[in-house]
Amino acid sequence: MNALLRILAWLLAVALVALPVVAVLNGWVGAERWPLSRLRATGEFERVQAEQLRAAVAPYAARGFFAVDLDAAQQAVEGLPWVEHARVRKQWPDVLEIHVVEHRPFAFWGQDRLLSERGQLFPLPKDLADERLPRLDGPEARTAEVVGLYNEARAMFAPLGYGVAQLGMDARGSWSMTLDNGLEVVVGRDDARARMQRFARVLPQLLVRQARPIARADLRYTNGFTLAWGTPEAKAATSSPPPQAPAGAARTQPQQASST
Repeated sequence: MNALLRILAWLLAVALVALPVVAVLNGWVGAERWPLSRLRATGEFERVQAEQLRAAVAPYAARGFFAVDLDAAQQAVEGLPWVEHARVRKQWPDVLEIHVVEHRPFAFWGQDRLLSERGQLFPLPKDLADERLPRLDGPEARTAEVVGLYNEARAMFAPLGYGVAQLGMDARGSWSMTLDNGLEVVVGRDDARARMQRFARVLPQLLVRQARPIARADLRYTNGFTLAWGTPEAKAATSSPPPQAPAGAARTQPQQASST
């Protein structure tokens, strides 16, 4: 009996010591005594607002210094628009510290997403729908390949004075591109880089020979490509110049052009 009483007394003593610790760690008590009353945010902020961060972590900070769930608070911050990555830590005695890395948009991806400079896809915010960014598209698993070809295409056509407005890969792996002057280029699936390089090499010669702009080029040929010509640009009048017809507003039958 004495041994049993000693065991019970020992268990009671352990419980009296452990229960307050458990209560504090679970936020049952102590939130008022050890509150997280200050928020410190670091990072380069352009679109994420301090009020958004405060609202995201408030439910977790309310549990106090010892009971705050840092992983859950970090997930809440990373769920905010424009947040690519976040790190949440606590600092004695009352500071909750958040470091935020924002998405930096590189291009539109498909219809409703953006691609960040780090290669991550995230939902398209409404306030960026009219931003001047290139438009890329393709299977999500091949974003790096799409970006790689876009960068190469931009380097090919920049010396000619053209930018790449759109570039995409369809579900069958076929490439297409649109330059910033409206020229549509059907590249195809095989040897996309070689075909684009060949076209960029002869494009200045093609434009010199014709007064009409090229509206569409189909590069899916072994030794050449077909071209569809648009309407000539209207000449400026001396009084008030009429608006120019957009390139590709009208097309003729495709013509065969040699690539060599």
